Parts: sequence; structure tokens; C-alpha cells
Amino acid sequence: MEHALENNLPEPGSRFKNSNLAQAWLVLVLAVLFGAALAAVQVQLSVKIAENKLNETLEKIPEIIWGAAGVSGMASQNPAVDIVPGSLDVKTGTKTETYSLYKVSRDKRLAGWVIKAGGQGYADKIELLVGVDPAVKTVTGLFILDQKETPGLGNKITFPEWRRQFVGKPTDQPLDVIKSGPGGAHTIDAVTGATISSRSVTRIVNRVMAAMQGRLTPETVVLSERQS
Repeated sequence: MEHALENNLPEPGSRFKNSNLAQAWLVLVLAVLFGAALAAVQVQLSVKIAENKLNETLEKIPEIIWGAAGVSGMASQNPAVDIVPGSLDVKTGTKTETYSLYKVSRDKRLAGWVIKAGGQGYADKIELLVGVDPAVKTVTGLFILDQKETPGLGNKITFPEWRRQFVGKPTDQPLDVIKSGPGGAHTIDAVTGATISSRSVTRIVNRVMAAMQGRLTPETVVLSERQS
């Protein structure tokens, strides 16, 4: 009888091994479930961020084309403003870059273009919107759509007083960043203590202007469905 009972007893340590195995499987299952939940949240968050950026873009486009004062003056006139998204493929050598942009019209007449672009800043990527007149001769406005520059320094690129420097600048040649001194037709005064951020924004604008020259016309843009 004792021998039979001994044969039915679990091997020493087997209960401990089974317990560890069960815990390992539990951790694995929980990790998979947590990862799936985190991925789902990330997807939803990404969609929400994209929606917010689109809404902010559409909200800022009139000001980028006509300026704050111009938009305020238009309020009483109630003009028919159309903002139509589109894209433009720009080929440089063997490389083709696609720019997202918006065709802006007032009372069915072309009022200008707003181009979305981005590039590396001091801390992270900077995304911006730059507006130009219908003939792509002059910058009409600039808006920083996303940035993570140093608070109190580099993030001053978002301030209206700094961005206003770009308004009216000709697009026929690159803009230069200066640290101080009298401004010129093709110069931008850097944010104090944030020259790199200032140069990053200016470099993005210069790249956009060079890409659009001789290429951005109503005939070359592929338009999508109207957003507003």
C-alpha cells in the first residue's frame, strides 16, 4: 500500500515547475493583451491627431492667405471661399517629392496656395504651412503646425510677431537668417537664443519656394475633393 501511494505522489519540485510554467503563460497572455490594447489606443490617438491637424489647417488657411486683418474685414462681406486639397509631384534629378497643398479661391477666383512641408528642427521635426500668392511670387503667410522646440526659446518660432517677417517676402531667391541688424528683402531675424530653430524654419520655406518655382500652377496640381 505504501509503495502504491509513493508511486502516486508527484515528483519533488514538479508542483513548483508547473506553477512557474502557468505564471509564465499568464505573463505572456497579459503581455499580448496589453500590447494589443496599447496598439489600438495608439491607432485611435494617431487618427485623432491627424483629424486635429486637418481641422487646424483648414481653420488657419484663410489667415495665411489674407492675414488676420484681411480675414476680419471679410467677415462682413461673407465671400464664397473655397479650400481644395491637392498635391504636386516635384521631380529633382531621380528623386520625386510629393507636396500636399491647398488651392484657395475667393468668389471662384484663385487667391493663393498653401503648401504643407516639414523638416528637422533643433529638437524634433517641424511641420509648417506656407502661403503664396497665385503667381508664387510672394509669401503671404506662415503657420507652424507642429513643433517640439525648446520652451521659452525655440518655440518662439510659433509667435505671430516672428512669423510675420515672412509675409511679403519675394520667392525669387533664398532667405537668409541674421542674428541682429537691419532686415532686408531676403533676410529673417533669428529668434534670440534659438538660431538653429529659426534657420530650420527658414530652410523649410526656402526648400518649398525652390520646389514651387515654375511648377505650381492650376494645371500641374492634382486636386482632391473639396474640404470646405
